[in-house]
Amino acid sequence: MDRMKRMKRLVILGVGVAVVGAMAGVRPAAAQTKEARGTITSVSDASLTVKAGAQELTFIVDSQTRLEVRSAAKAVQQGQPGSPSPRVKDFFEPGQAVLVRYRESSGRNHALDISRVGSAGSGGGSVSEPTKIAEGTVKSVTPSQLTIAGDGRELTFGITKDTGVLAKGATTATKAAGGSTSITTFVHTGDTVSVSYSEAAGKMTASEVRVRIANK
Repeated sequence: MDRMKRMKRLVILGVGVAVVGAMAGVRPAAAQTKEARGTITSVSDASLTVKAGAQELTFIVDSQTRLEVRSAAKAVQQGQPGSPSPRVKDFFEPGQAVLVRYRESSGRNHALDISRVGSAGSGGGSVSEPTKIAEGTVKSVTPSQLTIAGDGRELTFGITKDTGVLAKGATTATKAAGGSTSITTFVHTGDTVSVSYSEAAGKMTASEVRVRIANK
């Protein structure tokens, strides 16, 4: 895993398929979508088990699962004989802290997204479903508002000082700016994003904006 430690650029892979393309339209996630943050205890080609606080959850990994990995890891995997399709165990291993967005169906947990995080969090991790999730293409963005669009539909979210942004270079740039950086530094018109949000009194407020595919 020394090569993985030298990774620099984030790419998104679909397990068993090619690099994920642009998302089709605005897609609010179903109510059963949850997030688990914790430490990997075991991993195989078709599943991932994570210790999230007091719970240990096993997630099904298939062609619909998106893996957020670094370009160096992707290059290493593709350089193997026959250039096999991406496999979850090629990029993740026991002991790593991860964030898994998943959906419960028929008593099973289907992983939608798997990404590396800096730590499992307090208490060794957690499972939550506090927000809704929408995906689409950025139509406009200002320091206080983000609008995404697709399929003839638009969703507008309020941006606050508590809104987190996950994008290439976001952590470094924010530290360099003294801990405060506008969302417009990292999110641009045409980017494909995933927005975690809460809704109250008819207003949607983004808690996290994740850049899936940058418009470059």
